[in-house]
Amino acid sequence: MIESKADYLAYLNADRIALGVAPTWRNRLVDEIWRFQRQLRRLEYLNNCRRNLIVRKFAALRFNRLSTRLGFSIPINVFGPGLSIAHRGTIVVNANTRVGANCRLHVCVNIGAGAGSGGRAPVIGDNCYIAPGAKIFGGIVIGPHTAIGANAVVNKSFPEGSVTLGGIPARIISTKSSQGLMTPSPPL
Repeated sequence: MIESKADYLAYLNADRIALGVAPTWRNRLVDEIWRFQRQLRRLEYLNNCRRNLIVRKFAALRFNRLSTRLGFSIPINVFGPGLSIAHRGTIVVNANTRVGANCRLHVCVNIGAGAGSGGRAPVIGDNCYIAPGAKIFGGIVIGPHTAIGANAVVNKSFPEGSVTLGGIPARIISTKSSQGLMTPSPPL
């Protein structure tokens, strides 16, 4: 969670590296996903550290407009540093979800609370890769270095990590971890 200006800048740098975006003015203006992630981190910083209500409301308005245009429903204070959204398109994340550092998301991912779970949402570890169409729900724990395959439905915990999950319902299909599936971000 961003708790200072230094945290804010570190999160931005980790996200930029995870996305593989060069720090140029052209990328700041043209790359919509990078713009979304910058706006997400700015809103987190303003919400957690600053008290100016007018600035926060304006940032929230810009964030919501960009979210709608790109098809993202991603609340603030969910993802750790090094978030990498691979494509524009539908991504829905529950506000109670907690995701560690260096997560890579693809299109049509849903992460949310399961029916009858009392609003409990997944806790996902560091260095996780979530492939297109994956559905993760309920009060479950996904360990670090986990790769979740395309269209997998994960509804039970896999806390050990360093595995590949796939299928409906998800099961361990390989002991291969998420290593090599994403760009590593520098440690904070």
